[in-house]
Amino acid sequence: MAEREERFLVDARGRKTAVVVPVARYRRMVEDLHDLAAIAERREEPTISHQELVARLKRDGLV
Repeated sequence: MAEREERFLVDARGRKTAVVVPVARYRRMVEDLHDLAAIAERREEPTISHQELVARLKRDGLV
């Protein structure tokens, strides 16, 4: 049987107070939160087409 990824810390009454997760999973979660924050910050920016994006990347020498 596979071991569960997370473990819970409980208080004297048995109520969950914290969770322990493997470092790799924690890092993925932090990266996801960072990505979501970046998306939220840019939510009001105008969008461009894929074609325009490719043209800009080529113009800037990134593709």
